[in-house]
Amino acid sequence: MNRLQEIEARLAEIASDIETRGAAVTAEQIAAYNTEVDALKAERTGLINTAEQRTRLLNDIAEGRAQGATITPVMPSPYTNGTNLHGGGNPQGGERRTVTDPHDTREYRNAFMNYVCRNTPMPEEFRAGEYTTTEDAGAVIPTSTLQEIIRQLDSYGAIYAKVRKLNIQGGVRVPILTLKPKAKWVGEGSSDDQKIAANDYVEFSYMGLECKISQTLLAGVVTYEMFQREFVKLSVEAIVEELERSIFTGNGNGAALGIINDARVPTRNVITISEEDFKKWNAWKRLVFAKMKKAYRNGIFAMAQGTFDGYIDGMVDDVGQPIGRVNYGIAGGETYRFGGKDVETVEDDVIIGYDEAEIGEVIAVFFNPKDYAINSNMKMTVVKWVDHDDNKVKNKAMLICDGKLLDPNGVLIIIKGGAAGDTTTP
Repeated sequence: MNRLQEIEARLAEIASDIETRGAAVTAEQIAAYNTEVDALKAERTGLINTAEQRTRLLNDIAEGRAQGATITPVMPSPYTNGTNLHGGGNPQGGERRTVTDPHDTREYRNAFMNYVCRNTPMPEEFRAGEYTTTEDAGAVIPTSTLQEIIRQLDSYGAIYAKVRKLNIQGGVRVPILTLKPKAKWVGEGSSDDQKIAANDYVEFSYMGLECKISQTLLAGVVTYEMFQREFVKLSVEAIVEELERSIFTGNGNGAALGIINDARVPTRNVITISEEDFKKWNAWKRLVFAKMKKAYRNGIFAMAQGTFDGYIDGMVDDVGQPIGRVNYGIAGGETYRFGGKDVETVEDDVIIGYDEAEIGEVIAVFFNPKDYAINSNMKMTVVKWVDHDDNKVKNKAMLICDGKLLDPNGVLIIIKGGAAGDTTTP
């Protein structure tokens, strides 16, 4: 957890304490909370400003690289007194090496912008090392722009930001014990290694996630700074939207394998709740929370916004204590909790809302985001194409990635049941 997340968590704790205790919070405690909240908000503002300054500095450095190779000084050896071993002196006490990123020079970035915005072919020198199978060759996204896309990917999508990120070679079976190691006692003379069962590995493939952007959306761009801002915004929104949908509903056929469609999730962890029981805390406690094993209780619920607002928010137990609640204000937005677990709401096309769901459809998922992994080398290319259905020139940004569940044992899948009493588990 980074410092920004720690600040948000602390603000949420303060808000929760004030709302839970109400009038029991003394004036002295309110004053102390006010002081702490002001300090946390000031620190949060400083961290955000620093991050923005860091991004601007990286862009300035990239501009400097474009005008020539980056000069990297190398400190002299203490044994040579600033003179290299071949007898030549260095007046500055060291040698100077040049390093440059061919995909982040000013010329490359401007050529890339013109390629995307104005359909200008990439100059031959920028395509010399690229693999191409069609006449209209693609172009690698400039490094600084790709870094901005990666940064915003982590901050844009609530679910994507929480899952595990990997960079593992595709096509290789990786034992899950390697990704989630476990300790084991070994007796004297024992040579029984931890054996990997047939389903105790994960294999990531090379699959493309494409984002299509109409050229008309970028036609008015005149500077690379404007282009990067618009291109990153459009790309990130589309990529995160599809990644989060795939984390839950991906079919694994040319796409990531989603949690709901993963056959490795134990049958006992697929729970059907009747319409009547869905509104009752004691039924949730008996049918859902009781299925959470001790080692897997550190997870979150994911459900549609309408499901939380219509059925979970305001749910109380038998003595009137709130179980589902929303914290407002101090943390800078709504924070959802249910039975002591965080709730992340998603769009209805990711997990369908309870009212819209048919009997037998999934309406909520409980899982630990770190048990799901997105594997990608975060290399993106852009290919231009013509959509003959609407006669528009479009840009297709392609990200090579895959996603799979690492440990299915902690996942709980909640399904909409029918009439009262229909609480069977398939």
